[in-house]
Amino acid sequence: MAMRIFDPHIHMTSRTTDDYEAMRDAGVRAIVEPAFWLGQPRTSVGSFVDYFDGLVGWEPFRAGQFGIRHHCALALNPKEANDPRCAGVLDVLPRYLAKDGVVAVGEVGYDSMTPEEDEAFARQLRMAIEHDLPVLVHTPHRDKHAGTLRTLDVVRESGIAPERVIVDHLNELTVRPVLESGCWMAFSIYPDTKMDEVRMVRILQEYGTERMLVNSAADWGRSDPLKTRATGEAMLAAGFGEDDVDLVLWRNPVAFFAQSGRLDLSEQSEGDIDAAATFEGNSILRGARAG
Repeated sequence: MAMRIFDPHIHMTSRTTDDYEAMRDAGVRAIVEPAFWLGQPRTSVGSFVDYFDGLVGWEPFRAGQFGIRHHCALALNPKEANDPRCAGVLDVLPRYLAKDGVVAVGEVGYDSMTPEEDEAFARQLRMAIEHDLPVLVHTPHRDKHAGTLRTLDVVRESGIAPERVIVDHLNELTVRPVLESGCWMAFSIYPDTKMDEVRMVRILQEYGTERMLVNSAADWGRSDPLKTRATGEAMLAAGFGEDDVDLVLWRNPVAFFAQSGRLDLSEQSEGDIDAAATFEGNSILRGARAG
């Protein structure tokens, strides 16, 4: 089956151009890349500024070479919200939330559920309301059930409409409270951890396909940018129809991020792809001359 796939959470800054090519061949036509922790602490606000500039500038060009529409979500991530050197990110973030291609605030939420994370989470939910953007929420790896319930409390207290919130990295223990909250539910499909495609199919069989999103959350760790495709194939093997697969892998993420008013799903022309390649070539040439 030919699938159209929108990966609503993938960290392509960590991936190679070979991944983009494989994703295109698998049916991926659009992605959202949320801002996240790079694996080691950043030491200044300026490093976030450079990172954000890459997400709104360079990375869409790189994706465009392979006919994939790249969008991003920007935020101070929960893990680094605990580092006082990063607090100033919240002061520069609003100017980035006004940029084209930014379709959500994220990843926000909890890592260790500290007071600093409470403040950053609440403040960025307020920014989302002010900028009329949806929100992508990260649930903690530890104490996930308690963290998810606390997340839902903070979302309710913020006053943001639940249909403008995705709660991500869910599992069998956390899906029901998010379903009942009215928020969207997202699941990260990984080779070894988080969730796999077989478990995901069981959840879809029990809870249905409405407000359900599947992502690869592929990053610098052991992960697989083709896990969205694998989930679609597992759905078909389990008896789901092609329309069910299209709803989960395409129409649901489109419906959620379209709330930003900035989603661009127009087909990439050969001219767009050639322009992206030219941009890359010129950048490399400038770098060589500078060296």
